Amino acid sequence: MFTRAASRLSRKRPPSEINDNDSKPSSSHQSLNGTTRWATSLENLLEDPEGVKRFRMQTKANEIYTTFLSSKASFQVNVEGQSRLDESILEEPHPLMFQKLQNQIFNLMKYDSYSRFLKSDAFLKLKQTEEQEENSPDAQTVAKRASRIYNT
Repeated sequence: MFTRAASRLSRKRPPSEINDNDSKPSSSHQSLNGTTRWATSLENLLEDPEGVKRFRMQTKANEIYTTFLSSKASFQVNVEGQSRLDESILEEPHPLMFQKLQNQIFNLMKYDSYSRFLKSDAFLKLKQTEEQEENSPDAQTVAKRASRIYNT
């Protein structure tokens, strides 16, 4: 429900209007007024695109950090020590805060895990099963029926 409401609200304004780099002047009074409204109800928070952005980003950043990047993470990922993030980054989350780590993890998967997966028994068995199914008489019959139905 929250995700639908949040995505619906975020679609109402172009991303350029939702970014922190808004050209609109902001005063501490406006900020306090917004956060005060957010604190009164979830509906008020979800009605304010800035509130939605902050709420979702803070929640997701904390979830990613505690699950994968913290030294006490339950599913800690293998990243270089210099790429590790300090918990203080969660105080001011932004959309690209995990980009460097994401790129590093993608490359680890691409050049290590992926090649090992392609050689694994699980993959080779699945590939063999698919090839057998493609070459079976039943598969050819189904394909012929489908071509007649769809005139292909």
